[in-house]
Amino acid sequence: MTKHQITTTVNGETRQGCVESRRLLIHYLRDDLGVTSPHVGCDSSQCGACTVLLDGRAVKSCTVFAVQTHGSEIATVDGLAGEEGLHPLQKAFREEHGLQCGYCTPGMVLSAYELLRKSPDPADEEIRHHLKGNFCRCTGYQNIVRAVRRAAGEISGLSGAGKPAPERGAAS
Repeated sequence: MTKHQITTTVNGETRQGCVESRRLLIHYLRDDLGVTSPHVGCDSSQCGACTVLLDGRAVKSCTVFAVQTHGSEIATVDGLAGEEGLHPLQKAFREEHGLQCGYCTPGMVLSAYELLRKSPDPADEEIRHHLKGNFCRCTGYQNIVRAVRRAAGEISGLSGAGKPAPERGAAS
C-alpha cells in the first residue's frame, strides 16, 4: 500500500506523519498522534463522537481520510481551551450538567462551537437541529441545549460581537 507524507496542524502544533491512503483521520489522530479526545463510537458516521474541527468546520473524522488533511488545521476539544482556561462552551457543559459519561461530549462541544460561529444566539430548536448528528445516550439532551444557550450568552458578553473567539489558527 502506498504511503503519503502529510503535515497538519493539530491543536496549534504542526504534526507530520506517513499514512496509507485509506487511513481514516480518527485513527491517525488517536493511534498515530496520540490525540484521544475524539472518540470512535459507531464506526458508521452516525454518532458524532469523532467530531473535530477541520479548517474551522465540524466534521466527523471517521468520514475523512487522513491524507485529505495535508496542509489543514485540525482542532479537537482540547484545542478550544486557551491560556485563560476552558472555553465558555466547555465551562457551560460542566456547569449545566451537559455531560454524564463524557463519551459524546467532545463531539457535542465542537458541533456546538460551529453552530455558535454561524448563529451566535440560536433558539432551542436551532440548537437541537444542529446537534442532530451527535448522539448522547446519557443526558436526554435538555442540559446540552441549556449549556449551548448559556455559552452563547457568555460568548456574546465576552466578545461584544456575539461570536466565539476562533481557536488558534482556525479559518474564519
